[in-house]
Amino acid sequence: MLRAKYARRLPRSLMELAGPVHGRVELPLHVAWSGLRAYDLDRPRKRMGLYRTVLAEGQRDDLVAFLDRELLIALWPDLRTLISRHIRAVWEGAFPELVHRASSPA
Repeated sequence: MLRAKYARRLPRSLMELAGPVHGRVELPLHVAWSGLRAYDLDRPRKRMGLYRTVLAEGQRDDLVAFLDRELLIALWPDLRTLISRHIRAVWEGAFPELVHRASSPA
């Protein structure tokens, strides 16, 4: 059931992910409804926090607006250990390039 919920939100392609890669980003309340809403993408821990939050709470439009394809692929080996197994399974099932990146040596 959770996997279906996350699968409905997926972009059709990682190429759709055109979010910012630098600077300050403020997430809308429907994504960051509790806690931190503003993230500095130039700070690695904040960037990882934004990606975790958007993957867990964002809708399709949020994923496209706030995630960047290249950054997601680069972060994936670490990010995949911080997100739920349901989110990880859905994203890796839909986008094999994430699995390849996760299994490649850094």
